[in-house]
Amino acid sequence: MTETADRVTRAVPEFDPIPSWRPAERVAVEATDTVPTDATVIGVPTFSDGDVPERVPLDRATLEAAGFGASRGQTLVLPRADGPTIIETGVGERTTLDTAAVRDAAAAFARAAIRHERLVADLSGLQALDPAAAGQAVVEGVLLARYRYRVFRDLPSEAHLRGLTLVARPEHLDAVRAGAKRGEILARATALARDLGNTPATHLTATRMGEIAEEIGATTGLQVEVFDQAAVTEMGLGGLLGVNAGSTEEARCIKLTYTPDGASTGCVALVGKGIMYDAGGISLKPSDAMHALMKLDMSGAGAIFAAMTALRDLGCPATVVGYLMCTDNMPSGTATRLGDVLTIRDGRTVEVVNADAEGRLVMADGIALAVEDGVDAIVTVATLTGAAMRTFGTALAPVMGSDPGLVDQLEAAGAAVDEPLWELPLVRAYRRQIDSKIADIKNMGGENAGTITAALFLDEFTGGIPFGHLDICGPMTSDTDDGWRSTGATGFGTRLLAAFALDFRPSAG
Repeated sequence: MTETADRVTRAVPEFDPIPSWRPAERVAVEATDTVPTDATVIGVPTFSDGDVPERVPLDRATLEAAGFGASRGQTLVLPRADGPTIIETGVGERTTLDTAAVRDAAAAFARAAIRHERLVADLSGLQALDPAAAGQAVVEGVLLARYRYRVFRDLPSEAHLRGLTLVARPEHLDAVRAGAKRGEILARATALARDLGNTPATHLTATRMGEIAEEIGATTGLQVEVFDQAAVTEMGLGGLLGVNAGSTEEARCIKLTYTPDGASTGCVALVGKGIMYDAGGISLKPSDAMHALMKLDMSGAGAIFAAMTALRDLGCPATVVGYLMCTDNMPSGTATRLGDVLTIRDGRTVEVVNADAEGRLVMADGIALAVEDGVDAIVTVATLTGAAMRTFGTALAPVMGSDPGLVDQLEAAGAAVDEPLWELPLVRAYRRQIDSKIADIKNMGGENAGTITAALFLDEFTGGIPFGHLDICGPMTSDTDDGWRSTGATGFGTRLLAAFALDFRPSAG
């Protein structure tokens, strides 16, 4: 292994990479059975069939003449001289109503009311949906749609969201409040993941990531252990050290542990790729649009960290251990060379044939540590391959795994939160593509099936423990505001992992 460069301290201005987490940025959410007297705008969900809501002062024919058919996410703004503005938000047909439609409608309402600081959402017409689910979906939709990364600029045309009131039938208020609270917790966690992803890499180093984990972990019921460069070296995390070899910034291995009150329903490890900036190492990336997004190459670690901050408040019954494997991947005279051989924590050797296939190297060490913990399952989350984006685009992510039951649990969690997954087969015949002539394995296969061979590489280190892998390269970012997915880092995987942990059960086998 090559020696690391002398570490230097760069002068970086005072900077807070997690503004959304601060109390001053929290939105006041409440539920009531009456519209507040000071309301300036009300969002009214409207079906494309049946009666028009009582609160809307127009009939169906007039609405359709105005071009409003109440399709999913469509909005119509109705200013009024004698009361708050009404914003109709389409939820589609009654028979197809689900939480995703309500979340999308809430997001559309929030964007249409972009100049309003305090919003009122009328849930009284959504009786066909469980009140708690409706409350959660509306809060998530509104808060996530109004998320903005304002650190380096203000947006004077957009008001800061300060309050959200849900209006529900009296008999549904308790359930709506419970759902709204859950929505707040998950939206706040997702905003944390977005803040981390949007932060420039100069301001969010692996060292700083460890400091943030310690700060937030202390307030969210997590046990946090941050292993610095010396500890990482002593632990023999050869993959992490090999990727870090070209950098002037130290690496960090961050271990998060959530332990539930009472009996645990099982223990799952979440291992995240935390490449704080990926220049490609010696295999330098071209200076293109994807290279410009490489501050987001820590999105897997960010999603795991953010999801785990929500587990205590959600009452998660499973034990969850997170490993965030953090470093940048830079070119320099000390960087790992092609043909070098690294030794992973478990003693396996890896020939490096492409320095830009670095995420799997750092995660191999994290997986080895999880195996030592004796967990029931291991789930890896990473912006791992461009091949995943080429296959699925940005709307969904591939999932692969060695255990069908575990994959089913991950897919169910994705479906529940509208972060869809699609299973790719873990084709064992492709394993020979990552055979090495001089080491136990090499870090990259051939030109084809790159997403699958990357997952096969990771599975090599799991020791037979049920294994699932999410490759979130595609949905890690959005070029435009798209429903509740705001421009920039999306925080994809945060709500999915929280939902997965809440319902996790070890495989029967």
